Amino acid sequence: MSKARIALVGMPNTGKSTLFNRLSGASARVGNWPGMTVELEIARLLVGARMVELVDLPGLNNLHGFSEDERIARHFLETQPLDALIVVLNATQIERQLAFALQIKQLGLPLVLVLNMADEAIRRHVLIDREALEKALGHPVCLISAKYGHGTQAVRQALETVLHENAPSSDALQPRSTQIQALLEDDNIELQTTALLAEAVRTPQTPATTYTDRIDSLLLHPGLGIVAFFFILLGLFQIVYSIGAPLQELLGEALEGAKTDWIAPLLAPLPAALTSFLLDGLYDGVGTVATFLPIILTFYLVMSAVEDSGYMARAAFLMDALMSRMGLDGRAFVMQIMGFGCNVPAVMGTRVLRNPLQRRLSMLIIPFSLCSARLQVFLFFTTAVFSPQAAPWVLLSFYVLSFLVAFLTAFIWRGQVGEQEPLVMELPPYRYPTFTYLALQALREAGQFLRGAGGFIIAGVAIIWLLTHLPWGVTPASPQSWAGQIASLTAPLFEPLGINNLLSIALMFGFVAKEVVVGALAVIYGAGPNELAGVVARSMDWRQAYSFMLFTLLYTPCLATLATIRRESRSLKFTLASMAWSVAVAWLASFAFYQIVTR
Repeated sequence: MSKARIALVGMPNTGKSTLFNRLSGASARVGNWPGMTVELEIARLLVGARMVELVDLPGLNNLHGFSEDERIARHFLETQPLDALIVVLNATQIERQLAFALQIKQLGLPLVLVLNMADEAIRRHVLIDREALEKALGHPVCLISAKYGHGTQAVRQALETVLHENAPSSDALQPRSTQIQALLEDDNIELQTTALLAEAVRTPQTPATTYTDRIDSLLLHPGLGIVAFFFILLGLFQIVYSIGAPLQELLGEALEGAKTDWIAPLLAPLPAALTSFLLDGLYDGVGTVATFLPIILTFYLVMSAVEDSGYMARAAFLMDALMSRMGLDGRAFVMQIMGFGCNVPAVMGTRVLRNPLQRRLSMLIIPFSLCSARLQVFLFFTTAVFSPQAAPWVLLSFYVLSFLVAFLTAFIWRGQVGEQEPLVMELPPYRYPTFTYLALQALREAGQFLRGAGGFIIAGVAIIWLLTHLPWGVTPASPQSWAGQIASLTAPLFEPLGINNLLSIALMFGFVAKEVVVGALAVIYGAGPNELAGVVARSMDWRQAYSFMLFTLLYTPCLATLATIRRESRSLKFTLASMAWSVAVAWLASFAFYQIVTR
């Protein structure tokens, strides 16, 4: 039997990607704000006896397709052969979203209507007559909670029935652009929606005050809300240090013990140069970076909990007034927050912005976000150079600086944006995060780190070992080595910043991937995972360490981010300009800091 194709469509923040993951076992990124799905996620699953290709489309506010991600979804619906649709609505907002389902229904494709967050609807006293709705629509209707997995089996059964009863038709192979255009001009949708709501939905006349309302009275306060936001970040870093740092130390001790007791004796018969390359180069470099895995997992566990709670949408709403003065809106701030994980998906997320110039301005400021790759560098230096009491505050200062530099950049270039549109977004209720989701997100991010950065790290530490040991016969990392010769050429650029020659070599390789920086230091200083912190602490004071971290925060993003900016902006000139701007800002900021604190 031929493979069927089913598209998952819905408005932003309805839980589409959560349902996609539940049905397919995939791991599409999900979150409580619009724009998380910016590309097509595809998975295969068995429905009954039939193999199905399930496609998760970006969120659609309507079929007009104003923003880039909406145009992607509309283009797919217009041009791709489809056997059925899964239309996902937020059951708590059915009064506002049902019109979208009626619009999609008129495409004439078999569909299953899924009302997600049914448990929250019940708590809000929103009563939905599923059978009446199903009869009026002429399509299956499922009430589910995708977050907890309730009702997803009913969705599978409804899909099986729909596919069994509807053999592939010629419509599945015909473009639907004409149909969609006709739907946009249809004035009867509103009347149909009103009638259907009156028949199948009952909502309370006066919504009760919830704990979400009470919490929002503080967290959405124009002044106290911003203060609370930064204290939430500080608490996040304190948890990361309290849990992740001891685990990192234990892993470092284990790797050091394995090197001394097992690996070194095993490699002893090999030539000295090869043994040094394998132990002091690859093992120490890669091993030092590997010790950050516990901290990465802890960071993403805590960050995922904040995301899953519904707080990030409020952060966007809270910052909208400030961002509007810089030619952007709260969604750009959300992209900054997304950049905490990785700049690449954050740049891709700018597709939710309708104004092309706003998109470019957002792409210009996103590389200043303190991504998880930079976080490894900062966690290492703050732990090595600063006291346990000062380290969380130092780390918080870099997050604050990343925001300030991004805001300043947007303010300087805001005149290029032109007319703005008001931000319209739904604020989800606060939700208790689920441990399963948090664990999957943390493991997913750690897996992406290993897959995405592993090759760069191995190649980077190998090349750095060669640079520090060649030509043969010189003292490793001495001025006579190739690394020392390169460093002497760049000394006039970095010495005014308090960055010594060897650290400048690590920064050069950080241009490829920031994950390489700490591994590069292990190779340059010839120190293992448990020794490097002490070596670095003895080689610099807090001023030099802070200046180095400041430059690392602001200078050019990794190659993957630059490639994404090039693809999303469709302009090599803009990409090069953004890179030049980042390097210039980094140099000026580090220069100003170091010259001031050393006087």
